[in-house]
Amino acid sequence: MRDDDRTVAAAKQGDPDAWRELYRAHAGRLVVWLQRRPLADGAVTAEDVAAETWLTAASKIAGFAGSSDEFAGWLFGISRNLEANARRRDSRRRTTPLAEVEPDPVPGPEPAYVAQDWVRSALSGLPERERDVVTCLDVIGLDVATTATALGISHVAVRVARHRGLKRLRGLVGVPSGVMG
Repeated sequence: MRDDDRTVAAAKQGDPDAWRELYRAHAGRLVVWLQRRPLADGAVTAEDVAAETWLTAASKIAGFAGSSDEFAGWLFGISRNLEANARRRDSRRRTTPLAEVEPDPVPGPEPAYVAQDWVRSALSGLPERERDVVTCLDVIGLDVATTATALGISHVAVRVARHRGLKRLRGLVGVPSGVMG
């Protein structure tokens, strides 16, 4: 069994500063990742799933062992499981929201919106595994090990999915091989 680092050990003891440190390190990336994934229920936002993920992590932290960096993979894995449960619930309920609400735009220069829309559009054209891997590695900056843990796949599967996903993206924009990743 691995030893916890200082931050994880303090979080297990309920230290609010340790939880703030973990939250600052991983919350933004978790929401970005969730925004790139299709959610089962249109009435549920990425922020809703992220909040539920943090609540679940807080209730199950005693069973986690590892470093703050390993905590990211564990946290993203919780989120993935919550999404799978929501998808199963949604398929049984067959509910459809009346109107889709667009999220508030992130402040910044106008070209960022255009680029962000292009990235969302390009990623949505990838198969689910490739989209998830490229999002984890190249959009939010997780490493291969954390991505493998978060998605519940092997390190090799992460590398293969990234290779295939980037190859597909290169085909979309006409970039020669070797230029992207």
